[in-house]
Formats: sequence, C-alpha cells, structure tokens
Amino acid sequence: MKPQYTTCALVGHFADPRVSECAQALVAYLQARHLTVLVSDEERSSLPPPGAEPVPPLALATRAQFMICIGGDGTLLQAASLLAGTDVPLLGINRGRLGFLTDVLIQDMASSLDAVLEGHCSTDRRPLLEARLSLANGTVRQHYALNDVVLLRRETGRLLDFKTEVGGRYVNSHSGDGLVIATATGSTAYALSCGGPIVDPQLNVLVMVPVCPHTLSDRPIVIPGDSHIEIRLGDRGEGHAEVTCDATLLGAMEPEDRLLVRSAGRSITLLHPPGYDYYRLLRSKLHWGRGDEAHER
Repeated sequence: MKPQYTTCALVGHFADPRVSECAQALVAYLQARHLTVLVSDEERSSLPPPGAEPVPPLALATRAQFMICIGGDGTLLQAASLLAGTDVPLLGINRGRLGFLTDVLIQDMASSLDAVLEGHCSTDRRPLLEARLSLANGTVRQHYALNDVVLLRRETGRLLDFKTEVGGRYVNSHSGDGLVIATATGSTAYALSCGGPIVDPQLNVLVMVPVCPHTLSDRPIVIPGDSHIEIRLGDRGEGHAEVTCDATLLGAMEPEDRLLVRSAGRSITLLHPPGYDYYRLLRSKLHWGRGDEAHER
C-alpha cells in the first residue's frame, strides 16, 4: 500500500557544506511533493535549510511520519535516539565515511526518495540496548543504544579491572582498557575494531568484546540477545571508568557502582531502497571480492 506521507523530519549537521547542499535539495524535492519538512531548532551552528520548519527535537518524532538523516553513521545514531520506541522509519543518506547505516549514496537520493513515497522501500527493525548505571548514592542513569554500550578506562597508563556476569552467572574477571557490548547492528562499529565478529543484523544476539585485554585468553563472546549483562569494577582502585551509549556519555563509574546492559524491548525501523543487500554493503565498505565482479548481480 502506498503510504500517505505529509510530514518529514530532516536531521543533519547543516554547518557542513556537503550536508547543507544535500538538505536544500531534499527540502525542494519534498516541498514539490507537498510535504512539510521539519528540522531541529537546536541546530545552532548554521541556518536551517530554506523552507524547513524549526521545531523542538522531541517534535521531530511526534509530528513526522518518516525521518531522513544526512551524514555519517554517527549522525544516524543521534537521529535514532530521537525515534527509540516509535514507529517512525528512518532513511540514511551517506555524506560521511563508511556508512554502514547511512546506506543511500548521494547519486541514488532521488530514486530512493521516490521509493519511500511510493512505498517500495523495505523496512528493517533493529533492536536497541538499554544501559542502566546504578551509582552508590542511589542515582540511576539510563540511556538507549543502537550500536553499543562501552565501558572504558579513564586514566592513561592504568589497566581497568572489572567482572562480568550474564544472566546472574559469573563469566570472567577482566583486565584491560574496557569492554564493548554491541548489538548485531553495532558489530561493524567499535566492536569490529577490537577484534569482534561481524554479525548479520537479522540475528538477535549481543557481542561482548574486550578492549585491549591484558591476557590473550580474554576473547569476544556471542550471547543471546535477551541476556542481562552486569558489570562491576574491581576493588583494587587502580582504575576508574566511564560508560558511553553510542558514543554519548552516560556517566563515570566507580568500584561501588553497577552497570546493567540488556535489551531495551524497543527498536527503530530503518528504510532501505529496493535492491538492498547487506552482503553487498559489506563488500563495498570492507573492499571484499575485488577482482571477482562475476559474482555481482
């Protein structure tokens, strides 16, 4: 069924000339098709694209029927945080570097938007993680992540000691720079650079990947997607940590604190244009299959 879209939200860092130029073209395209275009009124670094309506960030998800992100994967992660738990689909146009999530190239922008408005895009539900940092003083900080929750040491030159449990069962005592807990979506992000596996996003699993472990036996592990992961720092006081969710700081963590990571029970919906192929995307971004074009279809 052809969707009846009337309002679109546009997200991007418009101070970047490449993003601004693309945004202006998008606004003109959408207005020519009688759509209202919303942008965040908190984008202070530059003027919004002409013709777009500035609104509070929360209104982007409540008023828009779909969202377009212009930029790299980091920008899309910021956009996803606005849409957590909603049914508003998200289309990513790549003006960054790798673009595992912003998978629409600039030359394909018009045809991809035509596909969105005609209802020809495929929808791709991606689960979110929830991180809860419980501090010793009773404060609880919470945030969602599409890619990963990361525990990292704060002091240079000191190892971080911490223990992990999965589903209440002790897993290991670690010593190193930290730990990445990634969704299948986030397996191609920070977790990959730490030696973690690439996971097909259709799999409901989590990946626990040590960051620069002190022992070679401390290896990545794949666990069920509904697992509850608990992390506590060691009591030797040799290191202090901080926790981030999709590169957004959740807070500092001390030995008396507790970090719980689990499925948020929420998801976001990505839009992919016709012909989207995850493995073709991997080949393109990771330069696989060079010189073997006969297998391309």
